Amino acid sequence: MKESDRYLKLVQWSEEDACYIGTCPGLTLGGVHGDNEIEVYTELCEAVEECLKIYQEDGEPLPEPTAKAYSGQFKLNVGKTLHKALSLAALQAGESLNNYCVKNLKQYVPPSNVP
Repeated sequence: MKESDRYLKLVQWSEEDACYIGTCPGLTLGGVHGDNEIEVYTELCEAVEECLKIYQEDGEPLPEPTAKAYSGQFKLNVGKTLHKALSLAALQAGESLNNYCVKNLKQYVPPSNVP
């Protein structure tokens, strides 16, 4: 495994810029862009390699990679009114509040990102 494999690389379509934007959170300040998703990813990988090389040449410590293990839990404060509304909707659906929220949150994440 290369050192660069430890860093998260994202390529997303930008409506505002009308092109794909590739970024590496926590490592590079800017990003790369283009009309072809695969080419942008390839260029992003090269940019990450170059960035790591510069860190090493300058004797600077590498930033911590953003990739981490996820527990499957996070705390979300939604306020009393929304909490009540979600609880009632879950009861009406015959589901636990947790299952109801997970099912509904999955609707807002691209299918390719949800196992």
